[in-house]
Amino acid sequence: MEQRKLGRTGKKVGVVGLGAWQLGADWGEVGEDEALAVLSAAVDSGVTFIDTADVYGDGRSERIVGQLIKDRPGLTVATKMGRRVPQEPSAYTLDNFRAWTDRSRANLGVDTLDLVQLHCPPTPVYSAGAVFDALDTLVQERRVAAYGVSVETCDEALTAIARPGVATVQIILNALRLKPLERVLPAAAEAGVGIIARVPLASGLLSGRYDESTVFAADDHRTYNRHGEAFDVGETFSGVEYTTGLAAVRRLAPLVPEGMTTAQFALRWIIDQPGVSVVIPGARNPGQARANAAAAAAEPLPQESLRAVREVYDELIRPQVHHRW
Repeated sequence: MEQRKLGRTGKKVGVVGLGAWQLGADWGEVGEDEALAVLSAAVDSGVTFIDTADVYGDGRSERIVGQLIKDRPGLTVATKMGRRVPQEPSAYTLDNFRAWTDRSRANLGVDTLDLVQLHCPPTPVYSAGAVFDALDTLVQERRVAAYGVSVETCDEALTAIARPGVATVQIILNALRLKPLERVLPAAAEAGVGIIARVPLASGLLSGRYDESTVFAADDHRTYNRHGEAFDVGETFSGVEYTTGLAAVRRLAPLVPEGMTTAQFALRWIIDQPGVSVVIPGARNPGQARANAAAAAAEPLPQESLRAVREVYDELIRPQVHHRW
């Protein structure tokens, strides 16, 4: 698999990683054996970067990833912190950071976290010098090797990129969320900050497998967070109204090359964007993990496909999402 530099971490990672939210919670039940099978299939397919968080299943995802890495040296694991407490800027202190990272280190079974990210904190946190001083202290104390941020908005990303210690920015980027291409990816490239592209399939919309009759489980965020009831609505279907998203995907379907799935087309579109370090699709079964990894070996998409994605976005999606994030 193609390797790319992960921003200021100095590490190189496979361009397709694995997002481990599904292995913790909020996507319907995934058993532990199945979760480990997903992880193993991804790594066997060339994945070297796994993204998790302390809040996914209240640590369940981290603990399952920790089981994997005992026997799989050389992987890069990123986790996130901050969403297990009320979302107040005052919670983002050095003492809390130490406690949160100590818990993640125990869950993962490591002395030093490869990468810890602030997990979409309140917007003022990105402008707080004391927060980044505290993160620098974590590096000095070798609790973490590097730190980054996960953001909801492009403005938050740009604020973080200006911080000299920020190694990576994780942001929603997919064929239904194009705004980061305008300023965030160029700014990150200039600063040497890595871009981790999350929600790459728009919560499965861009897989082409869903239609108006699809029913998601009650414990799946695609049921209970469609209007932002539990967390930012942009995390569910990228904030796109479901039927509009279906219409967009149907417009994109004729662009998918022979021998490629719609999901692989969507992942390849992200890989082809200058400045992307790694894309982190999730997977609920080993077959999905293998198919996602295979997108890294596909040929770059032709320019006419890139233009068509832009046209569909401008016509159907832009009015819903561009001004919001």
